[in-house]
Amino acid sequence: MRNLKTEFLLDPSIIFLNHGSYGACPRAVFDVYQDWQRQLEHQPVEFLSRRAPDLLAHAREELAIYLNVESDEVVYFPNPTTALNMVARNLDLKPGDEILTTNHEYGAMDRTWRFICKETGAKYIQQKVSLPVSTKGEFIEKLWDGVTPKTKIIFLSHISSPTALIFPVKEICELARSVGLVSIIDGAHAPGQIPLDLIEIGADVYSGACHKWMCAPKGAAFLYARREIQSMLDPLVVSWGYESEEPSLSQFIDYHEWQGTRDLAAFLSVPAAIRFQLDHDWESIRKDCHDLASWTREKLIDTIGGEAISPNSNKWFSQMFAACLPQGIDPDEFKTHLYQDYRIEALAHSWDGAPLIRVSFQAYNDQYDADALIIAIKNILN
Repeated sequence: MRNLKTEFLLDPSIIFLNHGSYGACPRAVFDVYQDWQRQLEHQPVEFLSRRAPDLLAHAREELAIYLNVESDEVVYFPNPTTALNMVARNLDLKPGDEILTTNHEYGAMDRTWRFICKETGAKYIQQKVSLPVSTKGEFIEKLWDGVTPKTKIIFLSHISSPTALIFPVKEICELARSVGLVSIIDGAHAPGQIPLDLIEIGADVYSGACHKWMCAPKGAAFLYARREIQSMLDPLVVSWGYESEEPSLSQFIDYHEWQGTRDLAAFLSVPAAIRFQLDHDWESIRKDCHDLASWTREKLIDTIGGEAISPNSNKWFSQMFAACLPQGIDPDEFKTHLYQDYRIEALAHSWDGAPLIRVSFQAYNDQYDADALIIAIKNILN
């Protein structure tokens, strides 16, 4: 596969197989990011008071085209957790209402929903979807078994953080809409890793990270909300966009875009990240990364033993996969061994009582990295 390692700022002494945690920004995009910061510092009043609205509008338009939505349906946030906290705090939940999800969700969002439930008396129902999974129909059936007359919200990852699985969110959003449930999708890992058309998915709310697989700078994410529910969403931070003296045509943008003085450079650099991927034939990059992930996953399973958590298909994972480690392995110690002894950065953690390793492949990885991981794991296990 084509290797773009020199295009990134990563420490060349590290085999970096954990793009999924925080991403990594290409040098060219980071240069754009720093240029926006310099422009801000050159004349802060000019930049923030006069230029920022038009600059943000352009950055939103470029992102909206990428997501196949209208520019007044999407707004920038620093990360998906912040965006989804805003949404969660605006839901009119009553005691006994249920938010249905899975046991594969991101820990920060589990904590968010538990906090909201403590405040409102609602219940966070984590439907157990055991591994391995085999078909979309089986997954949907397992999740939908948790729907009750008290269910109000379906909350689901597009690509799960702990298990790196692509979930059938389009079909689930269609089901939710058909029975009057609100669908909220945590798409932190999806933009850039898989093709993304938010209109086709049909979620009521969708939040994604730009700083992960889109390779934008840290602090760039987005929230999409269908127009029908935008009026429900009061600002998380009340600032000048509330009771705006110069309202735009979108209250949604006014309420959420301006949160006081802050560095807008990460948001404004998202178009550069989109261009970087277009310039480097990212569809081919994604395919190469998936092929390498697929090969590595099979080698890991042969090395470690056990069974795969999903079929070996890009319908279930793309550039990031998870595999079971032997029972009894301490994932923190395992991760430390990989890093300290082999200079390999990969995620190992415990999920549902089982130790897992999660491996990410991005444009800067190649077969050498995959081989090094397999050798290191063989040595550690022996």
